[in-house]
Amino acid sequence: MKRFCQFVVLVLSLSLTGVLFSQEEESPFVFHQRGVQHFFAGNLQQALKDWDREIALQPSRAPHHWQRGLVLYYLGLYEKGVAQFESHQTVNGNDVENAAWHFLCVARSKGGSVEKAREKFIPIVGDGRVPMREIHHLFAGKGEPKDVIDAATKEASGEVLRNQLCYAHLYLGLYYEALGDDQKAKKHLKLSAIDYRMDHYMGMVAQLHHRLLTQKK
Repeated sequence: MKRFCQFVVLVLSLSLTGVLFSQEEESPFVFHQRGVQHFFAGNLQQALKDWDREIALQPSRAPHHWQRGLVLYYLGLYEKGVAQFESHQTVNGNDVENAAWHFLCVARSKGGSVEKAREKFIPIVGDGRVPMREIHHLFAGKGEPKDVIDAATKEASGEVLRNQLCYAHLYLGLYYEALGDDQKAKKHLKLSAIDYRMDHYMGMVAQLHHRLLTQKK
């Protein structure tokens, strides 16, 4: 998802010093950013509460709020996650990551499965980021994990390579988690969170996911 990466890091830094969230201000912006802070701190219920309050204050934000979809997934509220990502599709129609998270929620919903998630999989065209095309093919059942890594590493080096591998291993980990292969899921999520760590929004999601898995263990 096309993210406000460096800004998030700045917001988190400010919040730790009490600069930004010193008051209970009735502002959608404040509730949004405080939700971000709570989310990455692992305070998932509070993040959802803040983001719900944000939407109550500014209803037009509701379909844009893919971040809320992520916290619904981590809280196990998969049916609500499905609805959030379907709503987001109406305002952001070319994002492979939205289709992937919708897939993950459908697969884990009551009565859900990988097969049902593929039946309802959202078709995406126009997401030119590497390796999003291969990730979409993988989730659709038309590609292989190797294709994702090959695309991420082809003709890339330095920070670009690191970033592409961060995304590749995050979505491979999530994919294997949906398939019930916990060992492979943990392997790829560790690679995304630690070995190819990136401190943008989805890189920090990988770090949170890895941390939650470690705590669970």
